[in-house]
Amino acid sequence: MSWIKSTGPFILLILLAFFALIFSFFDVIYEKDWMIIILSFFGIILAFTILTIFIKYKKDSVSNITVEEFEKRLKGGLYHFKCPACQGIFAIKKSKSNNKKTMKMTCPDCGTIGFISSAPIQIEAEIPEKKSIKANFRCNLCGEGITIWAEGTDLFKNVCIYSCPFCGEKTPLKRF
Repeated sequence: MSWIKSTGPFILLILLAFFALIFSFFDVIYEKDWMIIILSFFGIILAFTILTIFIKYKKDSVSNITVEEFEKRLKGGLYHFKCPACQGIFAIKKSKSNNKKTMKMTCPDCGTIGFISSAPIQIEAEIPEKKSIKANFRCNLCGEGITIWAEGTDLFKNVCIYSCPFCGEKTPLKRF
């Protein structure tokens, strides 16, 4: 599926359209009477182009739930969030002052995949005193460092940050 979401299909479609154009010139010059076939071929190329654009820019359906509460920030010095699936509270500390992009990650409490916007809404809740071990992540592209931990429970073993909140890189951040 990653090949479809890359530029490969577009390059293939451009090559096919170029060959169709060459054949249409050949038809005009040598009067082969291929106009219906060539127009049908251009129609098929157009349909595949629309399908490719739809597939490429379709939202990922990886998320288990639509997460509006996931992006609401609690009051405090760190960025605290509350998962809508498990109601668990977790904290995020970034190395840079503000994030410009939406961040996709798993909940450190239950593993639900969700999104945190660049400007989360504040809510009030009590933060538990027990803290889990910290998980440190770094973006390979911009070097953004992110530390996350669960508040009041243990850290989910397969916690992952799928996109960088600072540069928007869509590859998972490296855990160290």
